[in-house]
Amino acid sequence: MTPAEDAQTAPSHGSTSPQTGVPSDPTAAAFFDVDNTLMRGASLFYLARGLHSRQYFATRDILHAGYQQLKFRVLGSENAEDVREVRELALSFIAGWPVSDLIELGSEIFDEALTTKIWPGTAALAQRHLDHGQRVWLVTAAPVEIAQLIADRLNLTGALGTVAETKDGRYTGRLVGDLMHGPAKADAVRLLAAREGLDLRRCSAYSDSANDVPMLSLVGTPYAINPDRRLRAHARKRGWRIRDFRRARRAARAGLAAAALAGAVGGAAAAAAALRRNSGKGRSPWRPFHRS
Repeated sequence: MTPAEDAQTAPSHGSTSPQTGVPSDPTAAAFFDVDNTLMRGASLFYLARGLHSRQYFATRDILHAGYQQLKFRVLGSENAEDVREVRELALSFIAGWPVSDLIELGSEIFDEALTTKIWPGTAALAQRHLDHGQRVWLVTAAPVEIAQLIADRLNLTGALGTVAETKDGRYTGRLVGDLMHGPAKADAVRLLAAREGLDLRRCSAYSDSANDVPMLSLVGTPYAINPDRRLRAHARKRGWRIRDFRRARRAARAGLAAAALAGAVGGAAAAAAALRRNSGKGRSPWRPFHRS
């Protein structure tokens, strides 16, 4: 039984963390999308929000990013136009920046965000693969520098992400190749598998979006995590496994609300009972406070 069953890079687009060592199961691996699969919402939004709090972003820009994040969280899906807008905004913003500055700021920002924005269920799935001696890569449209920061913090093997062009240690505002999105993810995973000697039939992939069907279709064990409507329908049709950690979160919130309501109702009932007992004894339960 694979870890996925049990638990329920291209060179130019990826990097690998050195600390994971030699895997004991070298032909199997797992590939995880980031936005809404591993993290709640969009990683670029958290970067933008962190930069805004440090006064790198104008308020109008963070409001636009917030609107895109809201659409992503509420609708649970992304479209090509939204992705293009975010890409153009990000590229224009970092043009001329030293690469080292973005990595340093990103490290600070994601140290803050990762403590509360990671889906514990997805992180547990990734850890299961590691525990079984398999390597784990993130595959995301986010900048590869940010993807690698997240991979490092979670002790994953590495990351495949969008690569921004640099010259003399600074970003030019252009991409190397295209955005790591849709079919580009499948192409990158296929190249990585060839380079690393992976058997894709023994590999697993995890995503929330129908845009990632090409990547999910490459592997022997695809998972739909927090899926959008199109991916859920596709996964059901193909018999793919589905895990929706949003439901558990909503249920937990509902449970807390119900407990609070029950406590309030119980308190009101107890107070009413006390009132009835006291009124039966001919005295009021309320005693005025007299200053001595």
